[in-house]
Amino acid sequence: MDKTYRTPFVRRRVNQRKGFDTASINRRFDIVRKGIAYFDWRDPYHWILTMNWFKFIGLTVVCYVITNAIFALLYMAGGDSIKNARPGSFLDAFAFSVQTMATIGYGAMYPQTAYANVLVALEALVGLMGVAMGTGLMFARFSRPTARVLFSRVGVITPFNGTPTLMFRVANERRNQILEAQIGVSLLRDETTAEGEYTRRFYDLKLLRSQSRSFALTWTVMHPVDESSPLYGETPESMAQAQADIAVTLTGLDETVSQTVHARHYYLAEEILWDKRFVDIIARKPDGRRMIDYTRFHDVMDF
Repeated sequence: MDKTYRTPFVRRRVNQRKGFDTASINRRFDIVRKGIAYFDWRDPYHWILTMNWFKFIGLTVVCYVITNAIFALLYMAGGDSIKNARPGSFLDAFAFSVQTMATIGYGAMYPQTAYANVLVALEALVGLMGVAMGTGLMFARFSRPTARVLFSRVGVITPFNGTPTLMFRVANERRNQILEAQIGVSLLRDETTAEGEYTRRFYDLKLLRSQSRSFALTWTVMHPVDESSPLYGETPESMAQAQADIAVTLTGLDETVSQTVHARHYYLAEEILWDKRFVDIIARKPDGRRMIDYTRFHDVMDF
């Protein structure tokens, strides 16, 4: 009976269990950009859209508190400018600023000097612009089209119709279709030119099928390793020595939102298994319907 191998879920644990140098693998994708600042004040929109939700909410709260605190100090600088507020009370001035910025207007406190009225007008404008910007950023983050595409944790090189073939699986995790889906696969590896210069070369890999009119369930991507393939003659050792990676990109039109979505994935040399094949995950139920067993999506077995 063929032996089935369950590929581990976490890449870091896989590498440690197999004895790979996890730190060097992580460094391969951690690029240090010397001479380019991490944050460019000329491009805050992209920075805000790409940060995670925890940081975004934290940034919003911090900006809100700081803005109200600044206006509270300005109100206090005008002396007794707020009716029914305790003189010199930062808490009352801050509460009045919050009411003004949010246009709550409880009525217990109100401006009683020309200085305070000018500040109220200015803060109302700032609040109006802030709400518009915050709402727009929130909507932009929610409305960004994303693809929930599942990639197999490993790729395999196994004979297919008598030819060694690189294979990996992809699946659409949503219950809809990605129309006109296209997959591109490239081999990345370190090379040395005839002049002795180091370079990182990219080779496009020709696929047996690179397009799918309707990507709804699963897709086994195949690249024949023949004489014309950049992988021809490679071994696990030579790929590891060249720090070879397989880069995969998928693009298509999400039928639900009618927008282009994309996904990407990288396979390290250590994640390409030789002389293995994927476990069959498609079966038929007694009522004739096809069933896909995603619990074994990543499993491989001996060829």
